[in-house]
Amino acid sequence: MDMQSLLADIQHWAAELGFDRVAITDTDLGEHPQHLRRWLDAGHHASMDWMERHADLRAEPEQLVPGTVRILSARMHYAPPDDDPLAVLQRGDLAYISRYALGRDYHKVLRPRLAKLAARIDAAVGGAGFRAFTDSAPVLEKAIAEKSGLGWIGKNTLLLSRDAGSLFFLGEIFTDVPLPVDVADTRDHCGSCHACLDVCPTNAFVGPRQLDAGRCIAYLTIEHRGSIPEELRPLMGNRVFGCDDCQLVCPWNKFARTTAEDDFHPRHQLEASDLVELFLWSEATFLDRTAGSAIRRTGYSGWLRNLAVALGNAPASPRIVAALEARRSDVDAMVGEHVDWALQRQREGLRAGAGIARGSA
Repeated sequence: MDMQSLLADIQHWAAELGFDRVAITDTDLGEHPQHLRRWLDAGHHASMDWMERHADLRAEPEQLVPGTVRILSARMHYAPPDDDPLAVLQRGDLAYISRYALGRDYHKVLRPRLAKLAARIDAAVGGAGFRAFTDSAPVLEKAIAEKSGLGWIGKNTLLLSRDAGSLFFLGEIFTDVPLPVDVADTRDHCGSCHACLDVCPTNAFVGPRQLDAGRCIAYLTIEHRGSIPEELRPLMGNRVFGCDDCQLVCPWNKFARTTAEDDFHPRHQLEASDLVELFLWSEATFLDRTAGSAIRRTGYSGWLRNLAVALGNAPASPRIVAALEARRSDVDAMVGEHVDWALQRQREGLRAGAGIARGSA
């Protein structure tokens, strides 16, 4: 069949399904597998052991899905409209949640649409093999997207695009159909800029394109189970689920596009919610308010842990102390440790404030 005509149809179908762009590459990921191996050998994956277990499948897509000769890489914007993330970060009494997690879980949005796109292509080709993925299998998504021409991997390890910044999700379709591959421009357009490396609150970057996940706030608040290292807690500020700092300072994100997907619009005012109110949620409330949300990944215990750290970093307030004291007896030992830490910080802040007030009287 006419493959160029099919490619035009694929782009049209993808746009109908809400994707901004789809590009196609082969299964040779160049030096990306070697970069992955160096990252793993350095132990920068922290407790994410699954990265090690499935490293071979990540390196060789045709092993993950036998017969694969082409990979379609698709992107979808998620930046919410009328959002002011920097204003939230500057308010220590508000909870900062990574902008990708404010709406519906992206897995629940992208993967069904990728499956629909694959079905449309299959109907046009007939008898072909397709499998769709969205951060749901051992796939080097950013490497595939770079190789296909959707952008380049920036110094903050995220995929950057000159016309769309980095505030988008990625998904893939593996197929045995030998579609024409896109000519990729993989040039590094970061130049001498290192704003993302400098702004990281916990100094998680050990170099350009080298992230130590064990120090990354996104890892600590989402993937990590157990106690957060005490030396990192004061650096986390009010970030309770993920961190966007390295994206917010990136000059290329002046080109980031607001999402057209209602599913990605903020739910329950979580774009700027009061820390105390969130900390006082019961588990039932947490499960209700995070239904269909990526925030569920941290679990209720992790949610309280993260909020306790943020409350410890918040401006000293009797209201915060009262909330921490009210919950101290009904949380598990792991969360309780963080509550005690936060209480100590808050009480010290209140005593210091009282001293200043007496001295100025």
